[in-house]
Amino acid sequence: MDKLWFCCHIKGMSARDILLRPEPVLMRLDELRQHENYDPQHLEELLAEIVRDGCLKRPIIVDVNTKVILDGHHRYNCMKRLGKRYIPVYLVDYMRPEIVVLPWDNKPPVTKEQVLRAGLTGEKLPSKSSKHMVRINDELHHITYLERESPMRLEDIP
Repeated sequence: MDKLWFCCHIKGMSARDILLRPEPVLMRLDELRQHENYDPQHLEELLAEIVRDGCLKRPIIVDVNTKVILDGHHRYNCMKRLGKRYIPVYLVDYMRPEIVVLPWDNKPPVTKEQVLRAGLTGEKLPSKSSKHMVRINDELHHITYLERESPMRLEDIP
């Protein structure tokens, strides 16, 4: 577990490198803020998978300044349901211009300010209101592009 307790500011790496290769840290669940609701059926399916595999496969993505969850609401809620106090997190600066927010499918447009307000006030947006993207070399990728599969055994998560 100690290897996850390192700083996200890495010597010799540019700000762009940190955005593209964030390092996971363990954060307390009670520090994090959800900006949207989750799908209960998907939560149950994911929870069953996590319990079956005995691990959380990927950290979630959180804004470093506000602690608002950008990607990983279902994983976050699974860890809560399992009685965990911590979760592996990739911290990013949400206000960077490379990170953009779009609506899913035919849902109404949403802004970064709306996402942050929802997370900070607790007045959550509906499930799948926001699709966070990252611009890399003029191409948009879903923010999960930043996530590396980094399985952590449930027994190693406090």
